[in-house]
Amino acid sequence: MHRTGMTELEVVLAVARRNSFRGAARELGMSTTAVSSAVAGLEARLKVRLFNRSTRSVALTDVGQRYVERIAPALAQIKSADEEAGVEPDAPSGRLRINAPHGAAYLLLEPLFKQYTQRYPEVRIDIVSESGMIDIVAGGFDAGIRLAESVPQDMIAVALSEDIRMLVVATPQYLESHGVPGHPRDLLDHQSIGMRMAHGGLYHWELERDGEKLQMELPVRLAFNELLAIKQAVVLGLGIGFISEWFIQEELASGTLVPVLMPWCPGARRLTGCGCITPVIASSRRDCAH
Repeated sequence: MHRTGMTELEVVLAVARRNSFRGAARELGMSTTAVSSAVAGLEARLKVRLFNRSTRSVALTDVGQRYVERIAPALAQIKSADEEAGVEPDAPSGRLRINAPHGAAYLLLEPLFKQYTQRYPEVRIDIVSESGMIDIVAGGFDAGIRLAESVPQDMIAVALSEDIRMLVVATPQYLESHGVPGHPRDLLDHQSIGMRMAHGGLYHWELERDGEKLQMELPVRLAFNELLAIKQAVVLGLGIGFISEWFIQEELASGTLVPVLMPWCPGARRLTGCGCITPVIASSRRDCAH
């Protein structure tokens, strides 16, 4: 049997320790012929003689002695690295990189990430928020957070939130000055606060009632690629916005913001985790795109 690579180095070290091909074979669980072939193959590739052989003894040559002194520490480090990599830690550790839409990390901070950091204190979490969907793997991420409908069917995913409803909202003062829209077309007479997407375009508000679906391209007074800024602009009365109900719970409860066009607000959505790992958010059965 002919062995190459790491096994050849292990064989050389064993022969050097035992000063015997037969002793090395017993130590490694190999045949004497296989040990002899491994050493001969390595010597042929190196074009040097590592051992002087006789019918009674085996000894390192000067070149062989120097070679063994160099490879022994390196091989020990490689074995140690292999052992460490193969040992399952008692608890998850290391860095977890997550890609998420703008605002998703904020929404999940209390219900998800707070509990996760308490449960797995050895994990360091890096969250990158973007306004466009990217290839998770190509971007070097371990997991992603997406709306449920945007996760491919062949990916393993897990729900991270309750159902979320998108609402058209404004301040009472803004509505008093500009009027309350009774139909989506009335929004054309209002100044909206828009979401700038990663591709440079604006997000079109998606409204629906009784099966009729509308994508509204509205006059935009201000555009941001960050949800906190959009919410603040609407709270300041600078325009009308289209924001997740979950994101403005306090403002709705206090009356700071008022929902309009409720019959047209789309059905509930849910944030979903998807990725290439299992202990944290979710995993995929193939390369994770989107």
